[in-house]
Order: sequence, then C-alpha cells, then structure tokens
Amino acid sequence: MTTPDPFAPARLGPLTLRNRLIKTATFEGATPDALVTDDLIAFHREVAAGGVGMSTVAYCAVSPEGRTDRHQLWLREEAMPGLRRLTDAIHAEGALAAAQLGHAGPVANTASNRAKALGPSRIPAPLGMSLTTRLGTGDITDLLAKFRRGARIAVDSGFDGLEIHCGHNYLISCFLSPLLNRRRDSYGGSLVNRARLAREVVEVVRDEVGDEAAVWVKLNLYDGIGRIDSARSRRLPGLGSFGGFNLDDACAVAQLLESDGHLDAIEPTAGSSLLNPMYLFHGTPPRAEFADAFGGVMRLGLKAAGPIFLKHYAYHDAYLLPLARQLRASVRMPLILLGGITDRTSIDTALSEGFDFVAMGRALLREPDLPLRIAADPTVTSRCVHCNLCMPTIYTHTRCPVREGEVPDPTR
Repeated sequence: MTTPDPFAPARLGPLTLRNRLIKTATFEGATPDALVTDDLIAFHREVAAGGVGMSTVAYCAVSPEGRTDRHQLWLREEAMPGLRRLTDAIHAEGALAAAQLGHAGPVANTASNRAKALGPSRIPAPLGMSLTTRLGTGDITDLLAKFRRGARIAVDSGFDGLEIHCGHNYLISCFLSPLLNRRRDSYGGSLVNRARLAREVVEVVRDEVGDEAAVWVKLNLYDGIGRIDSARSRRLPGLGSFGGFNLDDACAVAQLLESDGHLDAIEPTAGSSLLNPMYLFHGTPPRAEFADAFGGVMRLGLKAAGPIFLKHYAYHDAYLLPLARQLRASVRMPLILLGGITDRTSIDTALSEGFDFVAMGRALLREPDLPLRIAADPTVTSRCVHCNLCMPTIYTHTRCPVREGEVPDPTR
C-alpha cells in the first residue's frame, strides 16, 4: 500500500481537508466569561495560518455544569456571534474548524460552576472537593437533548466538524469505565450497557447534523489505571476490572460504534484527568508548576501527592501508536493518530500503518507554523521538548512557556 501524501487534500466524512494534519483539542484557557474572546480567535487563527487542515476548539461544553470551571465556553445562543467570528477567522486562513463537544462530569469544579458535578455513580469530583450526583434515566434524556442542542449551535456557528469527548474520564468516559460506573441498570454492568450512553450521544448528534458536519469521537484506549488489557487485569468481586477501561474494552466499543454507522472517524487517546493525566502526555511531569496553579488545600494536596498523581512516562515519538495499532486492527473506519506527532517521520509512519489523519497538540503550542515548515523541508523536527510546562497554563491562558520566554529554551 502506498503511503498517502500527508499534505494532499483528504476526505473526512463530508469534508475535504487541505491536508491530513489536525490541531487536536487542547483547552485554550482563553474564555474568562465563558464566551469567545479575541485571544481565542488569535490562538486558532495562528494555528490555521500555520498550515493544519483543521483546528479543533476546546472545550465546548454542552451545558453550564458540564464545564470544568465557570471560565470555560459552553454552547448557547449567546455564544453564537463569537463562535461565528472564530470559525470565520479559521476559514480565512484556509483551514476547517472543529468543535469538541463534551460534558466534564466528575472533572467539573463544582465550587467554580456553582452546580453539581454529574457522574454515572457517586464518585469523587476532586476539583470541587465533592462527590458527583448520579444521573437518573430522566437526567440522561436531558443530557442527550443538551448534546443535540450543542451540535446544532456549533454547526450553525460555522463549525465543519464535531468531536465528541469520550476520553479522560470526563462524563461519557466515566460511563465506559467499570471502575467508575457502578450502576446496575441498562447503563451499567456489561460493556454493552456501559457503552450505551456513548452510542446514544453519537446517534443524537448525527441525527441532528446529518451530513452538515463530520462527526468523530475521542475515545480512550486505556485510562492509565492497572493493566492495559483484560488478560492481565485483576478483577474484584462486585467492582469489575480493577484497572478500569482498558484496550480490549476500547476495541470492543469502537466496533460497536462502527456498527452503528454514525461516525466518520475515531481519535484514540489515553489517560485520566481524574486519576492519571500524564499517561496522555508522556514526558516530564510538571509537579511543582501544577501545584502552584492552585491555592489552598488543592495546592497542598498536589505537592504531597504529585509523584503519585503526576507519574513519569518516558516520551518517544508516536508514543500512542503501539496501543492504537490494536484499535486499527479492530475496525475499518478512519482513525486519527494522536500522541507525539512531531515530524515527517512520525506522520509517514502513522499513515503507512493505516491511520488516515494525525493530530498535533503540544508541538503546535511551541511552533504553530510547524506543518508549513515540515511541508517545505521534510527534515524539520519540532522544537517541543515535552517538558509539559504548558499543562498548568490551562488555568490562566494556554501557552508554551518556553516559546513565550517565561523559562529558558533548552534547545538554545
């Protein structure tokens, strides 16, 4: 099979992207009033001008309580004029615009949102120092309506693609996890039951937008807790898999989603914002900086538990590829490879192994024009050193501190 040219136009559902490079969803920290700002527009305009085929706006919560905190954008009519300015700016640079739709669930800060965090069961919501409220079946019906409304607002605001967040132990991801979902109704227990909410959300979003937009999910391969696959995962009576959602589960859920026929792609991811965030990022864990981003009890807790909560995983290019290969073997639908895509070699490796697109995050924070530079010179590599100092900046304004000169540039 011939490896596709990453810089040639490519189809994703009803869309034609100018190339196979996507700016992945990374919370921008640029919406202090939960509305689009000039800073947010400038952020995505720069990335679009840098050469990606599509830029993904995150995080677009479907309801107020679905935000991680009150400064996060949520989709309602009041937000539409700003969203239209944002998508117009991205389009003006030749890229398409995607919105990441989701609900934070237990990752929500209840104190900041002044609203209860929601979950499949009563589980901790650490940012608000509280427990989640268990969703009843009526609440789930309301949640589906919120996803439908959010999808409509996004498309009417000019977004070309919709990414549904089913990762990182946000709400839908929690329903998928046997560790966090202790329900005994039709939304808990078996994997088919735990996948029901994800499938229903995808169905209502597709039903609402039809072919007006591409629709895909960001799906965990592994939560980063316990063993990666079921064969090595210890099971406890009444608690299911001690390791939570694993690779075998991910492949099975992907097959269910593919069989439903509503999706255009899957973007595999990994890790848990609740339990193990560094499994997504790999590289140096910014423990002191992360603790300093908080105050009071949270700061003390992070300083004490930093080595446990922010673990170290050695970085290497395309670090999620070994897990994502198994997902690639499980489904035929298009896949978007995320995790350590930094140069032409990692891009070509992904495409040669059957992935249809690649997604970049930290590398674009460091160098928004990296795609154009790689297109012009295949030997170019990212200057991102995976220090992860960008992670704590999501609470102020997401940026690369090295690029901004806030810390010394180790490449100089």
